[in-house]
Amino acid sequence: MSTGWIVLSFAIYLSVMVLVGVYSLKQNNSSEDYFLGGRRLNGFVAALSAQASDMSGWLLMGLPGSIYALGTGQIWIAVGLFIGTVLNWLFIATRLRRYTIRANNAVTLPQYFENRFHDKKRGLLLVSSLAIMIFFLVYTASALAAGGQLFTTVFGIDYHLSLTIGAIVILTYTLLGGFTAVCDTDFIQGTVMLVALLAVPICAYGLLSGDLSAATTVDPHYLNPMYDGGNKITVVSILSQLAWGLGYCGMPHILVRFMAVKSDKELNKAKSVGIIWVALSLFFACVIGIIGRAYLPGDLTASGESERVFMYMIIDVFTKDIRIPIVGGVFLCGILAAIMSTADSQLLVTASSVTEDLYQGFFRKKQSDAKMVWFSRLVVVIVAIVAYFIAFDPNSSIMGLVSDAWAGLGAAFGPTVLLSLYWRRINTPGAIAGISVGALTVIFWDYLPLFGGQTAGSVTGIYSLLIGFFLSLISIVIVSLVTKEPTAEILEEFDDVRAGRVR
Repeated sequence: MSTGWIVLSFAIYLSVMVLVGVYSLKQNNSSEDYFLGGRRLNGFVAALSAQASDMSGWLLMGLPGSIYALGTGQIWIAVGLFIGTVLNWLFIATRLRRYTIRANNAVTLPQYFENRFHDKKRGLLLVSSLAIMIFFLVYTASALAAGGQLFTTVFGIDYHLSLTIGAIVILTYTLLGGFTAVCDTDFIQGTVMLVALLAVPICAYGLLSGDLSAATTVDPHYLNPMYDGGNKITVVSILSQLAWGLGYCGMPHILVRFMAVKSDKELNKAKSVGIIWVALSLFFACVIGIIGRAYLPGDLTASGESERVFMYMIIDVFTKDIRIPIVGGVFLCGILAAIMSTADSQLLVTASSVTEDLYQGFFRKKQSDAKMVWFSRLVVVIVAIVAYFIAFDPNSSIMGLVSDAWAGLGAAFGPTVLLSLYWRRINTPGAIAGISVGALTVIFWDYLPLFGGQTAGSVTGIYSLLIGFFLSLISIVIVSLVTKEPTAEILEEFDDVRAGRVR
């Protein structure tokens, strides 16, 4: 494929992203504008922004790579994520938006917790902010690592140089435009991602004349979803993959989109758009892995490059068979879109937690809006630098990094968000216990090699989110029931939201 056409495609695309950031700069007059866009999002932007920020580089690299390497037994992850997305839009979005308004117009998820439970001692603010900082650094690193692999594969340049280029561009428009720029660019990126997801596998399938038999050459059970890596799939494996869907109700970068929509009417519009988008994107991401196994020569798994299957498919299709290099360049930008749409959101959520929750909440309560916006930008830079060094290893697994971060955030926040919206009896000690137990369980399960040099996750094969989510849920219920009931004021706010008296 002509490198010149690819360079032109990338240059135009990246320039547009930066220009959106410059345009959005004048709209940031306060920290609420910078972190929540002044609650002005319309339904279409909210939907594509929420899903694009959710479906990071793992959608076009990690998930197809996993299916390419191990077979269709990995599709249960996509099934779980689709179910989680639908439930998130139907049962969390509207009520969370209303509750954050009722809870003193909260801007961040930790602020929502503090205001929801009237936590004067700020214990909730502290534990939730720390959980966001820890797991979002890993999440952001996964996106930057994906960007490094993309530039290395396409342009053949050093991974570390690739990593630096991607980080600088993402940092630039996030610094300039804040939440508005992030959502507007996510809308563009979500569109580019979907077009690439649909067009490339359809073209490759047509070139194969519908013959996928080559995919089963090495593994005759490759196309059977009840087999995983050539072995019959276990119940534990299916449950662990489906458990990815539990993470949705605890993802701050997705939940903040619900909080920012300007009306319930726009939010209802967003639900349909978001659900359709994620159904198509997950389905075709799985298809990419399957068709890639049949279409591409050689075995990318042997060379450790299975997560690059979509990139190689684009290059092969538009170099050898369909000679339209500019189109191939645009579709490669779709992968870049997936990476950037998540990295920018992760940077902003982490910075908002440090700035709004820790700095302003604990150290200097009264600051002008202008100073807070500039301090927020400084924090964005610091977070990006730390994530950059986490992603510095060129052998970083995108799927592995995302899996750990997703589990940590989902287990820490999912049960607390869910019960805070639907259970009157939950109180501050219960919420603190839930967040702490969920986060610590994932850290123990995934990071501590206490079993003969292996982690509990490696030994059991059970995804940490599945364990962490339910331990967190149980902790919330038990601690809430044995401690003091919520005050009448808290219960009145809950009833207002439940009855729909907040719009």
